[in-house]
Amino acid sequence: MAQIQQKLAVVILNWNGRNWLEKFLPGVVRYTQDADIYVIDNLSTDDSIAYLEANFPSVKVIRNLKNYGFAGGYNEGLKSIEAEYYCLLNSDVEVTENWTEPILRLLDTMPEVSAVQPKILSYERPEYFEFAGAAGGLIDNLGYPYCRGRVFDDLEQDYGQYNDETEIFWASGCCFFIRVKDFREQQGFDERFFAHQEEIDLCWRLINLGKKIYYTGKSRVYHVGGGTLNKQSPAKTYLNIRNNLSMLLKNMPFPKLILTLFLRMCLDAFAALYFGFKYGFPHFWAVVRAHFAFYGQIPGTWKRRQNHQEKKFYQSRWLIFKHFSGRKITHNP
Repeated sequence: MAQIQQKLAVVILNWNGRNWLEKFLPGVVRYTQDADIYVIDNLSTDDSIAYLEANFPSVKVIRNLKNYGFAGGYNEGLKSIEAEYYCLLNSDVEVTENWTEPILRLLDTMPEVSAVQPKILSYERPEYFEFAGAAGGLIDNLGYPYCRGRVFDDLEQDYGQYNDETEIFWASGCCFFIRVKDFREQQGFDERFFAHQEEIDLCWRLINLGKKIYYTGKSRVYHVGGGTLNKQSPAKTYLNIRNNLSMLLKNMPFPKLILTLFLRMCLDAFAALYFGFKYGFPHFWAVVRAHFAFYGQIPGTWKRRQNHQEKKFYQSRWLIFKHFSGRKITHNP
């Protein structure tokens, strides 16, 4: 008898994360009854696979032949997973009872919605939102990503202000539900990103095609964050700046693109000095390296531009200036 394909596949990408799997996978299995659960392993050198095989025989393991990073790791592993919807879930996320139900209901009833994220709270401080996604991702007119509940490093306390269901600009990659059809039509994540902001780029591409991205406060998860790269890691600084510039070149409409890139060059020069003084020379050099890497990728990035760039997008104008001057940040379109 042929195996019945589940509607939802919950997929965890793992690289030397046995400790995270041991801590959080039992909750995923307990609270995710109507889904297939997969772990894609990015050629771990710890005992992650042996631990899974010994303790979670129901969890399907897909072994990548090398560490492809976040973007490539998912792209490679998802090729062999069939479902109607994917949930891409970080290994350092604690899920809650009935966490998938509001999201599946939204996807089932709103065919125009391609991707959804739940409310993402801090595992260490559960009363606060978590950096990676919070209550739904937005973007400002200079391409700086932020969230409802989080602007740069400032996090809001959760007192129910974002218990809604609403359209957003990007859904967090730490708990990212997406229609398989849309993911495959877009050929997944841009593997050149390796890690960081690849989900924002994918959401932006979907918006350019007239799709919608949604947030629901009716589902919540708790994220540790920083499980792979520390928030103050020079590698993270490098990837965020390089990938953000490439994302703008791929997705932002003319003539906004030219002025925005010029302003970002100027602001990143100040950022390099700021990071250098605050965190040390490796962070200064990370900004410089990121720009040269972006310049080297321009021909390939340009080829990836779509025929249409959506001119309307969710934004607070001049986010960086408002934030550091103490002015109110707009969380609405």
